[in-house]
Amino acid sequence: MDTLITAGRVLPRPSAPVEDGAVLVRDGVIVAAGPRADVVAQAAPDASRHDFPTGTALAGLFNVHVHLAFDASREMLANFRAGSLLEGARSRLSSMLRSGVTTVRDLGDRDHLGAAVRRSFDGEVAPRLLVSGPPITVPEGHCHFFGGAVSSDAEIRALIDANAAAGADVIKVMASGGQITEGGADMWESQFDARQLSVVVAHAASHGLPVAAHAHGADAISAAVEAGVSTIEHCSFLTGPKSFDRREPVAKRMAADGISACSTSSRNWRTIVEKLGDDVAQAMYGRLPWLEEHGVRLLAGTDAGLPGSVFDDPVGALELYEWLGFPRRRILEIATCDSAAGLGLADVTGRLDAGLSADVLVVEGDPLASLAALRNPLLVLAQGREA
Repeated sequence: MDTLITAGRVLPRPSAPVEDGAVLVRDGVIVAAGPRADVVAQAAPDASRHDFPTGTALAGLFNVHVHLAFDASREMLANFRAGSLLEGARSRLSSMLRSGVTTVRDLGDRDHLGAAVRRSFDGEVAPRLLVSGPPITVPEGHCHFFGGAVSSDAEIRALIDANAAAGADVIKVMASGGQITEGGADMWESQFDARQLSVVVAHAASHGLPVAAHAHGADAISAAVEAGVSTIEHCSFLTGPKSFDRREPVAKRMAADGISACSTSSRNWRTIVEKLGDDVAQAMYGRLPWLEEHGVRLLAGTDAGLPGSVFDDPVGALELYEWLGFPRRRILEIATCDSAAGLGLADVTGRLDAGLSADVLVVEGDPLASLAALRNPLLVLAQGREA
């Protein structure tokens, strides 16, 4: 059966708004999106119709870096270690869909929780979910509690084999340390060198899988780029607690090789600005417009699950880009078509184009005039099915 959505404006892509538009969906696929009269003419007489005269229809949003195993509370690690995680993870994924997020990438869990969550939604409406399984780390290294610690090339390959067999869509490697693992490497310290990361990339490629590298440190970013990973998570260019070293040759190579960067910034960015002060905050977050200027594709991801990094406020995270001076059109592109391209899904979703998956978000108002409009979802379709 056809589903026909009419709206005050339709954004087939953020750079090409159509006033008084419509979207036609059939069998989970977009048939047409554009001027109302043109689209309505293609709909079956008995089409299910949704009319939003003051709303905007756009592609569903992306969150390309989450941890469904964590609950975003201050006790998230204790709760993670306490017991069964499936129901909480299911609830968090559903809350993301209700907030307008139709594609999610989970970048670290225990015992292949993400794959289990995906299976558990068989027949139910849920976001498209890409999963990594346990990330590759060093013994007692960052996020070792996920179960992905390795101490040799052979163990790296064995873990990749296990993750691929369990249904992983991406291989995650902790190229640097992080802030939630006591006793591990500091955020700016490397855990693997370029040779070891090349082993990860090559063996992941043997399974047809891309690699996402957690890399805060400038050295770790450089090594990951040299190894040929697909995405850099965080991409902070840290050299110390509050020191940064943005390396222009690295950014240029990222752009040339199509390596994307995910800021992993949640709505917590305002608290961080207040805590660090404008100068340090600009030095830290200023990497994003700097990467943009160098042609590096930016991806929308929030590290949801960490304390305060909630699952149901994608807009709070996107407002960081507005604070940094990004036009709203570009912010919407980062959250939709650019993130799709960075995950290899440009031919699947991220735009309201004929032949793509019907991942559709309708909001009250115009997000090109105010991102706050994204806080008012009126309709969410995930692969053509209403949330």
